Amino acid sequence: MSNAIQKRKKQFEMIAKTFFGLEEILAAELRAIGAKNIIKHNRALSFIGNSETMYKANYYLRTALRILKPISKFKIQTQKALYKNVKRYEWEKIFSLKDTFAIDTVVSSEYFKHSKFVALKVKDAIVDRFRDEFGERPNVDVDNPTVRISVHIFNDTCTISLDSSGDSLHKRGYRTAATTAPLNEALAAGMILLSGWDKNSEFIDGMCGSGTIPIEAALIALNIPPGYLKKTYGFMKWKDYDSDLWNEIKGEVESKTKLDFKIIASDKSPEAIEVAARNIKSAKLLKHIILEKKYFDEQSSEAGSGVIVMNPPYGERLKEDDLNQFYSEIGDTLKSNFTGFDAWLLSASKTAMKKVGLRTSKKLTLFNGALECKYHKYELYRGTKKRYGDDS
Repeated sequence: MSNAIQKRKKQFEMIAKTFFGLEEILAAELRAIGAKNIIKHNRALSFIGNSETMYKANYYLRTALRILKPISKFKIQTQKALYKNVKRYEWEKIFSLKDTFAIDTVVSSEYFKHSKFVALKVKDAIVDRFRDEFGERPNVDVDNPTVRISVHIFNDTCTISLDSSGDSLHKRGYRTAATTAPLNEALAAGMILLSGWDKNSEFIDGMCGSGTIPIEAALIALNIPPGYLKKTYGFMKWKDYDSDLWNEIKGEVESKTKLDFKIIASDKSPEAIEVAARNIKSAKLLKHIILEKKYFDEQSSEAGSGVIVMNPPYGERLKEDDLNQFYSEIGDTLKSNFTGFDAWLLSASKTAMKKVGLRTSKKLTLFNGALECKYHKYELYRGTKKRYGDDS
């Protein structure tokens, strides 16, 4: 067996980071690309695979934010032990003097209080090792490094990883404009996958904002990988980057060219429609998404079934009474205009969600940034009863 084939087949541990509440969805995505030994953690999953798995994880996974490759793990309780263990690692096998590096840190420990201090200590240890070995040091580049290093300290355990993704994977490359507080692309994809949409029936976002939810829905329905516009990944700068393997993986994709159902994006705001149109065009999905300027209570469907996924305003620009009335009107419109549909709403306002007034068939918790949100499902059967108070 040649060295190249051996390197392709070599198994190693990886970590996929995600949002709270999307761990099960990401686990299913990982199984679909052949990952093994998948273990769920808080906002992350560890798994085993090879270089092919790692490349596919970066290209295919819709709900992942980063794919990390752990290279060192050790117990520490002091800054001296941190420095010593990091300096001991053979960093010269990972990158050279002409390369640059950056360090990201996540710290949850009684022994280490400040992530910036941890990053500084790790940087010093790496630099000092190069100085001792070669008399020179590589430079730090926080924006576009050759190697991005992830440091995670939980209690007394430190894990050092290489970040194979580079920029966060939620940055698909299609967002050229944004409305206020746009929804994260990976979260939007997770919301769609959690909805159980069959990818073969009408899909509606009646408050589309910058268009993230309908764009992600179209990508899912057309089987277009979320990384199709992304030009560079962290692993492309590694010494063992296999460009042939990467091209093989991209060449395997079989995407659809047309849909037999409607994906509808609408919003009452002309500015939002303009922004959504720009992003839909950037995503090369103009012929797959119907974009309409409409108030939500003006919308209806003759399809008889489908899925609605919406992220209504939470109240930043609306007074509480107005917000409650607004959510009550959402419930009325869902009941009267979308019989046969499943509707899913994401909101950080628990009070307003109660005013939807429809029986909730599923209640999930997700985070939109730092905001804890409720993600509720409403099954809109004929004769759906309004039951105020059911939405707690």
